[in-house]
Amino acid sequence: MLFLLVYSVPFYAQEYVPVMKVEDRLEAIKDQNVAYQWSEMAILGTANDTDRIAPRPTVTSRFLALVFVAVFDAWSAFDDAAIPVYMEAYDKFPGDKQTLANKEKAISYAAYHTLREYYPYDSLQFKKFMLHLGYDPNDDSLDPTTPAGIGNLAAQATIKARYNDGSNQYGEVEGFSKPYSDYTNYKPVNTVDQLNDYDRWQPKYFTSDTGEKFAPACLTPYWQLVKPIALSSADQFRPGPPPKVGSKRLQKEVEEVVELQANLTDEQRALIEFMRDGPQSVQQAGHWLKFAQQVSKRDNHILDEDVKMFFANQVTAMDAFIASWDSKMFYDSARPFALVHHYFKDKEIKGWKGPGLGTGTINGEDWRPYSPSAFLCPPFPSYTSGHSTISGACAELLKLWTGNDYLDVQVEIMPGALTEPQALGEPIVLDFPTFTQAAEMAGISRVMGGYHIQSDNIAGLELGRNVAHKVWDFYNYHIGKNN
Repeated sequence: MLFLLVYSVPFYAQEYVPVMKVEDRLEAIKDQNVAYQWSEMAILGTANDTDRIAPRPTVTSRFLALVFVAVFDAWSAFDDAAIPVYMEAYDKFPGDKQTLANKEKAISYAAYHTLREYYPYDSLQFKKFMLHLGYDPNDDSLDPTTPAGIGNLAAQATIKARYNDGSNQYGEVEGFSKPYSDYTNYKPVNTVDQLNDYDRWQPKYFTSDTGEKFAPACLTPYWQLVKPIALSSADQFRPGPPPKVGSKRLQKEVEEVVELQANLTDEQRALIEFMRDGPQSVQQAGHWLKFAQQVSKRDNHILDEDVKMFFANQVTAMDAFIASWDSKMFYDSARPFALVHHYFKDKEIKGWKGPGLGTGTINGEDWRPYSPSAFLCPPFPSYTSGHSTISGACAELLKLWTGNDYLDVQVEIMPGALTEPQALGEPIVLDFPTFTQAAEMAGISRVMGGYHIQSDNIAGLELGRNVAHKVWDFYNYHIGKNN
């Protein structure tokens, strides 16, 4: 076996039918470099993971980052200045061996084995892609003088280095043998039926498509204990506290949420849904990987550029999630879902009544975010906004990496498609002219949708930008700049 720590594919994996398949993506990526093509395989794995399991943005941000760390480490053997993150610093390939073909082969083996490790149900999909590229998926060589060997070593080193990193991927924490189980035994101060502290997070009832009520537990409430890649600690840039119940600031921000959500335009509905995602979501790390892909196509990147950009981009997303979760779990703050009910109890307000019911007069305690009943709001504390933190971080990193703020991406969206298909609007083209504006649009979308107050957004954007600058220093060290 190549890897001691392989998260084995269940014997029934061949029965799993992925929603996204390799053959459906080949035409779209055929003219892109191999690093870009593997980024598409990473998105495929993330989308299928969400479809098969559920949205788990913290977990998949780690998957994506580690795939691109392994790819970078394999590539570093062909660059005279680069320093690998986890792989041993083997002798560099000599100049005449630093060919595009050798780089493509090395990074393909690194990507293949890490993707199989983190998305085991799609192992057959990744095998198909290796065969499409003309590589032997069964080549387990660990010879550091060959491209396949260095790729395999990079994947092995990454997987081994991240064993017992706090994620509990393998259920390795004693007493918590289920993968990704919460070993902190977090219990919310408020239960789904009893609100004891208005400033603290409360689980909420959702309604399944079959009409059954359920209350999701807090998602990965231990994620602040996961070891970052570039940050020195999860709390390195922890923001100050959010506003409390009884303060004028919080009341004003809760009123702002109600006002925005009650007067959504079609363009705002489209933005909320684009940033929230839906079926086959790739969450915020995947969103910003897609934005990075747009930069690659726009600027005609070669393989070396995409290896470095995707590496920096996804390390930023992973560390930003860890930093955001540190803030979330430290402050354990309430979401607007509970705050609006408190501030507007026994009052009539204007609000969205639910899918197909439009906007009108409702009781304050009946207010709800602009979401389908099966996923009313994210099941974890509010401050800081994850969307704001990750978007602020990745936008700032791409701004630093490209040397400017230019993005120029347009996306066509049908407003209401993911929330109220009975009330579809006309197609809307969302315009993201700059990285900064894309991040700010992501953040404000969460306020407009009723998932966050403005403080969650503003603090998240600032936290993310702080993370990005730390990752930028880390990145420059590993590409050998100024060493």
